[in-house]
Amino acid sequence: MARRLLLADAELVATMADGPGEIEGGSVLVEDGRILAVGRDLEAADAERIDLAGCVLLPGLVNTHHHFYQTLTRAVPAAQDADLFRWLETLYPIWARLTPEMIRVSTTTAMLELLLSGCTTTSDHHYVFPAGVTLDDSLEAAAALGMRFHATRGAMSVGRSRGGLPPDELVEDEDAILADMARVVDRWHDPAEGALLRVGLAPCSPFSVSRELMRDTAALARDRKVMLHTHLAENASDVAYSREKFGCTPAEYAAELGWLGPDVWHAHCVQLDAPGIAAFARTRTGVAHCPCSNMRLASGIAPVRAMLDAGVPVGLGVDGSASSDASHLLAEARQALLLARVAGDPAGLSARAVLRLATAGGAAVLGRSDIGSIAPGKEADLAAFRVDGIAHAGALHDPLAALVFGQPGNAWYTIVKGRALVAEGRPTGIDLAAHLRHHNALARSLVG
Repeated sequence: MARRLLLADAELVATMADGPGEIEGGSVLVEDGRILAVGRDLEAADAERIDLAGCVLLPGLVNTHHHFYQTLTRAVPAAQDADLFRWLETLYPIWARLTPEMIRVSTTTAMLELLLSGCTTTSDHHYVFPAGVTLDDSLEAAAALGMRFHATRGAMSVGRSRGGLPPDELVEDEDAILADMARVVDRWHDPAEGALLRVGLAPCSPFSVSRELMRDTAALARDRKVMLHTHLAENASDVAYSREKFGCTPAEYAAELGWLGPDVWHAHCVQLDAPGIAAFARTRTGVAHCPCSNMRLASGIAPVRAMLDAGVPVGLGVDGSASSDASHLLAEARQALLLARVAGDPAGLSARAVLRLATAGGAAVLGRSDIGSIAPGKEADLAAFRVDGIAHAGALHDPLAALVFGQPGNAWYTIVKGRALVAEGRPTGIDLAAHLRHHNALARSLVG
């Protein structure tokens, strides 16, 4: 018999889909991990029922950029007040001591934090591979938890001795990188609709890999039909490096090496200029906007409004937990709204616009048409947030906007493929306190 789940009588269902976008008193019926029906007064006698009175129900949030392992190095004192390059130079020697166990545990920690924020799909950009560490460590931990995961096999190949930023002991041989990229894609990537696990290829940045690796990775990704990801135009130093080393802007460099297209998304793009925005829009190249990290590292304000107006696909990313020091995607949406207004436009981004970035926008950036909205046939990835507490008192004339303008709270339910991974505000199937004790012990041993 088909397994059915009825999410019933929410204060509001915000579908982020065409047609009725917001349904007061709405319900969602799920069957075998997919959405069967959306509307009012739905009934299903054979369904498990979850009462969502007092809740706003959203599509599961989508995180388009992260570095899971950085949950182990939050708030490191020497890196608290540094810009991007100094921050990296401080943390590289610490990350060189990462172990496979640390990768597995930090993956679980990062995913749990995201799930508690209503995030159902996340990417991760893993580019640090000390001896013994493989991407499989993260992939195996993610599979055990059940979150929808877009892992990327990152890499660094140009160390300080060759003019790059990372220390030489953290870079890899480029032939070995390409071979391992092919291996993890062939072993783990699932191209099917509704897949819980996909793998992309992601050289770290123009200042840590060669022109040849960028070019060869793009060719490999297109041969395997997987997506490409990297950091681009994150701050002024990033742009200056590109001009000095390559004689062009970061966007021009990306275009030259085949790093534009609907199968590519770039993190940050804080310093993307007008020609770059036009090129991204023309080619449907995606952007992961990470406002908390950009503020934390004093990188600047990404031109998100200009990108959206031009037609660039944009999603949200929490970035590494040592650069934003948090992995709460609803809080990231709130910061995106506030940061867009700092320059003086009170309507720079609306509450609904940033929630769309966090859902349908992120899905589009990751190349997914099966998630990001609530509609029949879509994957049953859903997030319910309570709005009946003190944080939203007096705001129920617009409960959807209240999620963004008010203090962001944790999800009441987070459901992935019809399965509740957070129920009544608590992660299911894991002893969270014991896990965090383990995580913190590893963090202390890593940082020293």
